[in-house]
Amino acid sequence: MSEWKPIDELFDYEKGTMQSSKCSPGQYSFITAAEEWKTHKIYTHDCEALIFAMAASGSLGRTHYVKGKFISSDLCFILTPKKGLRLDLMFYHRLFNYLRTDIVKRTATGTSKLAINQTNFGMYKLPYFDYEHQVAFRGKIEKITLINDEFSGGMSEQLMFLQKLRQSILQEAIEGKLTTEWRKKNPKLVSGDNHASRLLERIRAEKGRLVKEGKIREGKLLPLITDEEKAFVLPEGWVWCRFQELTKVITCGMASTPKYYSNGRIFLSAKNVKPYRFMPEDHKFVDEVTYKRVTQNAKPEKGDILMTRVGAGIGESAIIDRDIDFAYYVSLTLIKLFPDILSSQYVLHFLNSLHGIANAISYTTGVGSSQGNLNVNKVRPYVIPLPPIAEQQVIVDQVDGYMGIIDNLEQQVTDRKRQSEMLLQSVLRESFI
Repeated sequence: MSEWKPIDELFDYEKGTMQSSKCSPGQYSFITAAEEWKTHKIYTHDCEALIFAMAASGSLGRTHYVKGKFISSDLCFILTPKKGLRLDLMFYHRLFNYLRTDIVKRTATGTSKLAINQTNFGMYKLPYFDYEHQVAFRGKIEKITLINDEFSGGMSEQLMFLQKLRQSILQEAIEGKLTTEWRKKNPKLVSGDNHASRLLERIRAEKGRLVKEGKIREGKLLPLITDEEKAFVLPEGWVWCRFQELTKVITCGMASTPKYYSNGRIFLSAKNVKPYRFMPEDHKFVDEVTYKRVTQNAKPEKGDILMTRVGAGIGESAIIDRDIDFAYYVSLTLIKLFPDILSSQYVLHFLNSLHGIANAISYTTGVGSSQGNLNVNKVRPYVIPLPPIAEQQVIVDQVDGYMGIIDNLEQQVTDRKRQSEMLLQSVLRESFI
């Protein structure tokens, strides 16, 4: 009934010509990779066509249907039927969008930024059959897409619930609610010499020693913590302190964009850090001079914490879990703690909680500057609840246990979602045979 043909045998396609920044609102459709269209004062095409987003990360693979006068973004392909072929573009519009994930998976290339490879795109195969069957299959695709969207929506809700559960556990951890029963059974481990105030004294003494020996710089004098800064009532044995008091170093990476090379010293940025995940594999390279300039005052080491300063995941943090030499961009903050005295994992749980230092975001204003950034001058004085050292470890153990369960549940939901998509795509392909 049908045969499978490469896209370049069914369609002629070309790149759009218009940069979004040069758009001048007018009477003609300006089609971009985004879901919503814009307008422009001139047009380049007057026809029926498909517009495929080939180089826009969040919209990659989205396909628009258009008929009439329009101009297209230079981040898109404009597809029109090959001469002599009768194609129902409404059918192929639905088909492209249904197969979007598979098309991107099989045709996109790139490391830090994916884009559709034009050669791969042309070789991707789609079903082709007579025009009447194309029209008839519109409804079938719509029905399958509806089923898939409903199932996918349910899975997304489950993932959102699990994420809220994750944050709820972290919040209860840093408020001491997870360890209420433990404190009742172990009063001596949260009082006297085991009180968190004594732990803080030890950290201050060690910090003073390192300053005296010239190994770290003395931080600015911090104001006393006010009652307004205390977000909740602390359990017995805990104290409030300022983040700088727990750290040897809090610093950012290279402020200017360096020159990159095909090899050299590893250079990381915010994309290499997600909550609890240090991911240095996808990196760039800089020369030795740049590496030394970034690391001369504070070299990242195994056990240190990296925290993102910009982007959608601002404040997300991970421990450097391997021995690796690298320099890093200003989009990351390096945090060196006192791992022999303090639990770095507890601090990490605090940073990744909703009460974490992402609340120290500063926003700038003006054209092109609406994105927030994590101001290091607000990170240093940020208040953090400090438990006794024994309780820190109990908190870490309990949180790790709960997070392991949630990780497994999230993986199950993700696997079911992927299996559903594969099954429905298989059903669709079988229906074209």
